[in-house]
Amino acid sequence: MLRRLSIRNIVLIDALDLEFDAGLGAMTGETGAGKSILLDALGAALGARANADLVRVGAEKGSATAEFDLDDDHPVWEWLREQGHDFEDAALIVRRVINREGRSRAFVNDKPVGVVTLRELGSRLIEIHGQFDDRALVDPAGHRGLLDAYGGLQGEHKRVNALYLAWREHATRLETTRAEVAEAQRDAEFVRHSVEELAALAPEEGEEDVLDAERRQMQRAESIAEDVQKAIGLLGNHGAEMAIGDTMRRIEVAAEKADGKLDAALAAIGRALNATSEALSEVERASEALSFDPMRLEQAEERLFALRGLARKHRIGVADLPKLFAGLDEKLKFIEQGETKLTEMEGEVATAHATFLDAAKALSRARQEAAGVLDKQVVGELAPLKLERAIFRTLVDSDPERGGPDGIDRVAFEVTTNPGSAPGPIDKIASGGELSRFLLALKVCLAQKGDGKTLIFDEIDRGVGGATAAAIGARLRRLGEDTQTLVITHAPQVAAEADRQWRIQKSVEADEDGGEMTRTQVVELSRTERVDELARMLAGESVTKAAKDAAKSLLKAAG
Repeated sequence: MLRRLSIRNIVLIDALDLEFDAGLGAMTGETGAGKSILLDALGAALGARANADLVRVGAEKGSATAEFDLDDDHPVWEWLREQGHDFEDAALIVRRVINREGRSRAFVNDKPVGVVTLRELGSRLIEIHGQFDDRALVDPAGHRGLLDAYGGLQGEHKRVNALYLAWREHATRLETTRAEVAEAQRDAEFVRHSVEELAALAPEEGEEDVLDAERRQMQRAESIAEDVQKAIGLLGNHGAEMAIGDTMRRIEVAAEKADGKLDAALAAIGRALNATSEALSEVERASEALSFDPMRLEQAEERLFALRGLARKHRIGVADLPKLFAGLDEKLKFIEQGETKLTEMEGEVATAHATFLDAAKALSRARQEAAGVLDKQVVGELAPLKLERAIFRTLVDSDPERGGPDGIDRVAFEVTTNPGSAPGPIDKIASGGELSRFLLALKVCLAQKGDGKTLIFDEIDRGVGGATAAAIGARLRRLGEDTQTLVITHAPQVAAEADRQWRIQKSVEADEDGGEMTRTQVVELSRTERVDELARMLAGESVTKAAKDAAKSLLKAAG
């Protein structure tokens, strides 16, 4: 139950504190007095959209705070625990602060929360039926959602929606695959031939670089092999090594007779012989390293030319041939297995569609049952509202061929006000006054779900008066006996039924700078003040004794 509403610096309200009780409360006042400001402020506290325009002129920030007394088993406590919030306080206080730049902060029991959390929490605490909510009630596009909410079928609807999306996703993939298979089959001959060529060649990753380096090495070896062999001949047993050896032997013989004069020369010749032998060994070692198989050179060149030729054919680099091979091979398998794949996918689509259809039919049956209960409940509400001969029905038109994200149903509210007349759309059949009563009956049924919400009705009685307005007020009073209910009204018959009444009034006062400032105030009325306010509502600006007597009669009749 909403216990208290505190507003600071919101539009024309500088400071306002209101306390509420159970039962029916009525707020009255002249047009333009600021009733919408109250709803905007309360909406901001409950997470509705708020911007800088809400902040009172001259103020740095504005705030709206709503305090609730909730039973221990109120569903909001469990929801808060699921969100990670565990409050020990019996009261629940939600607060929204908006600064001059339009930025806002949200709090629950003084703990910061996101605005989305505040909005979801607010939707579980208060249900506001505004002046412009009727569009959802008279527009068939909104009737399905209202019926689902009434029947508690949102979970079933969510499942049907998910199954529909899954079915459509399967169907989309099937169509895409079918087009891909058809396109691939047109290229089947080319793909098959290309795969055969690539399979025969079997290109490997990085093979071109390896072959090219090997080929260049063998080509270089071929060009220097003759010179290396000549060098070996010049250094070997028939070349320098032999000549130096002969020279050394001659010097050795001569040195025996030279009294040491040839010793240094003999040593130098020895060193030359050793160096020549070492050089010969190194050249021979290099020759061995540079040796190659001419057949291998031919094979490398043929392989390299084949790879490059196939790459040119496909207009890619040699390095991309393995990737092309893998891709074409996969495509060939796709072509060869396409029909089998399509058959499997068609089965998946059929299964997904059947699952969706089963769930949609179950939802349709549940909607039919909920519609029957709703129709009876609405009709039960119509008699006290002076529509005892009217008929209300919820049309649930089911067609399995019309599957969509909301199931297979079209839902529409239809009414008839004259016996024997065919039912028709609610906004086409009912007159202005009748429409208000139909909408009240429907709103009461949709709202009265025992979920502990406070109900607020904004001018539900517009367009009616007299006995009809009195009937609406009486119904709201009975609703208030079960659920805390607030109504903003211009009808004295409705206001008279309230347990408590507030007058919303606007005044122009002098400010500190000598100018003028407009303020909106909300004043709770005593019994005597209620008589005066009801008389004003009955008679207008000139309140007569007759109007006051009529106001007293209204209050007396309301008890």
